[in-house]
Amino acid sequence: MSAVPDTLYQSELSSLELIGRGKVRDLYAIDDDHLMIVTTDRLSAFDVILPTAIPGKGAVLTTVSLFWFERMRDVIPNHLATLSLSDVLSNREEREQVHGRAMIVRRLRPLPIEAVVRGYLVGSGWKDYQRDGSVCGIPLPTGLQLAEKLPTPLYTPSTKAEAGDHDENIDYQKTVELIGPKLAEKVRDVSLQIYGKARDYAAGRGIIIADTKFEFGLDNKGQMILIDEALTPDSSRFWPLDGYRTGISPPSFDKQFVRDYLETLDWNKQPPGPELPDDVARKTAEKYLEAQRRLIGAI
Repeated sequence: MSAVPDTLYQSELSSLELIGRGKVRDLYAIDDDHLMIVTTDRLSAFDVILPTAIPGKGAVLTTVSLFWFERMRDVIPNHLATLSLSDVLSNREEREQVHGRAMIVRRLRPLPIEAVVRGYLVGSGWKDYQRDGSVCGIPLPTGLQLAEKLPTPLYTPSTKAEAGDHDENIDYQKTVELIGPKLAEKVRDVSLQIYGKARDYAAGRGIIIADTKFEFGLDNKGQMILIDEALTPDSSRFWPLDGYRTGISPPSFDKQFVRDYLETLDWNKQPPGPELPDDVARKTAEKYLEAQRRLIGAI
């Protein structure tokens, strides 16, 4: 990994049992009812974890997620627990290592889908549309342009991939087969509701949320809970309102900046990923911080 200051590429907590490391997050067991999620500064692009850390990225993702979890409480409960970091980590050095990037959450049963909501025609949706006039099998009007706002937000679920694998788009009927009709309907409706509320708030702060994805779990009573992260620059495509126009891929506050750089390389998008130059890592960190500043203000 690159030697970038003020980064955490991988957490090391000896006082808790490591369950696993995802693309960005390290997961630790606390007890039968609680887990700790540590959001590192790792970055994945094209489903490959890159060797370069993005300074402060994990803290931004954690701060932004906590903001949205609180703001969406009236729509759906979230997985945050009432335990504090000092309740869980008695070692001061370990607390300092993960301070600002750790969430203590309830153990839940995650649903085997990602709930993707698209408000604008971009990314893989644009490629679908160019090919056959639809997005994930949903027909759209003819004549739409790149980055155009869709007539209505689309719910386009996908499978949840392990690190190094690719998510696969699935149709709504497949989600019914996976989790049942009642739960599939609730995931769809809640996802669209969260997106609509977040989209309207963000627009007032100068940000367009072009698309996003959510994950949900079930508690031991079968109640659906919002888990993982929410409406961050990692899970969403954020565009500055003042730089938006149709017909082009707008500038973004997310890792699209890294994707654009990687597209200039002779890289087959398979592991191992290439190192990022320091200026690309720094500018990416600045974009994440700017998204946080616009959404929440200075902290």
